[in-house]
Amino acid sequence: MNYNEYLFDGSNRYSENSVKTNEFHGVKDKEEAEKLLKKNTEEINVYADRLLADNRHGLILIIQAMDAAGKDGTIEHVFSGVNPAAVHVAGFREPSADELEHDYLWRIHKEIGPRGQITVLNRSHYEEVLVAKVLDLPKKQNNLPHTALNGIWKKRYKQINDFERILSENGYAVLKINLKLGKEEQARRFLERMDNAKKNYKYAHGDIETRELWKEYSKAYLDCINNTATDYAPWYVIPADRKWYARLVVSEIVLDALKKMKLQYPKLSEEELKLMEEDREKLISGKKG
Repeated sequence: MNYNEYLFDGSNRYSENSVKTNEFHGVKDKEEAEKLLKKNTEEINVYADRLLADNRHGLILIIQAMDAAGKDGTIEHVFSGVNPAAVHVAGFREPSADELEHDYLWRIHKEIGPRGQITVLNRSHYEEVLVAKVLDLPKKQNNLPHTALNGIWKKRYKQINDFERILSENGYAVLKINLKLGKEEQARRFLERMDNAKKNYKYAHGDIETRELWKEYSKAYLDCINNTATDYAPWYVIPADRKWYARLVVSEIVLDALKKMKLQYPKLSEEELKLMEEDREKLISGKKG
């Protein structure tokens, strides 16, 4: 599968026509995609174990999308069966009063797992240049100084790029996923939530209000991706109308990123090997005795 057709790393520009939400390439159908996904998740588990043992690298997967695009399901399916010790998932909602007392990256940074782990951010600091931009939230936050408000979006794009550069230069691979959902497919999923009693809990009136700002959010995503796509923290804009396809593509991206790290199990020193052999002899002798 050539998922690089969805890659935006600063060398190319993203536009609304760059990716069609209902396309699927490199796979025949849902059945084939699910088989490939199962194979990939098994491999991800193997490499996640090596990542944990190697303890020199980390992987940060950021997932952003419109409501109902399948963020939770993608995380669940891609990391199903992976050792829980190797994966940390953090979800972000509206900032708390305490979080608003700090800079907007504070709550994100403290959720980044240590090297040796995969950190999955379900929404992230990008909320601060998406939702915050569309609703003009900074002006409504009384504790922000005027110096922060002047040219705020340009500043935040730069701050985010700097933040991700710091992570990259300290052993973390940073991957950013935008699950691109079509407006008609979103409506279908919202109606399914309303019509299915088992999915009513997912319904939120606020999602419908957000949908009415579709054009504004689409423009915010466009600006966000083009201002924060870098070679050290690239964006992947993935068609999300077919959940099975989006999940497969994300699994391919994660697996390839882990493979590129060339992870190794730590090797014992000569002294440690000597001690191990001595301990082995003690265990064998004790067993015989």
